Amino acid sequence: MENRDVDAVLAIQLASPEAAQWIATDYDFANRPATSALIAEQSSRIVGFIAARNVLDEMEILNIAVHPDSRRQGVATGLLLVALKRGADQGAKKVFLEVRASNAAAIQFYERHSFRISGRRTRYYSSPVEDAVILVSELRKI
Repeated sequence: MENRDVDAVLAIQLASPEAAQWIATDYDFANRPATSALIAEQSSRIVGFIAARNVLDEMEILNIAVHPDSRRQGVATGLLLVALKRGADQGAKKVFLEVRASNAAAIQFYERHSFRISGRRTRYYSSPVEDAVILVSELRKI
């Protein structure tokens, strides 16, 4: 992800209310060490993104979304797998993320990729207020 990609990423967010709704400056970290901010393109059009960071030996997935027109085509899986490889290459041993408790599709997606539920954060989300499910997975260098 580069600065020129942020407008397209924000448009995908807007079309994906289940994603974290960041503002443009939230993506300023994208080119810093220990981050993975990636986009997916189809026919020269950005159709998805993922943002993650490493802290010591842990990785946290911060945001991920795929445009509704490009879902169920493997875009999210591709983004996730590349980000996980980068995290492992940077020394992460575990990866964490939070997802809205009502987002059963996302929870199932992560469980298919070896994540397991490890906890819950009460009233973590706003607009609407909702609990977050914490998911975790072990990483191994590939």
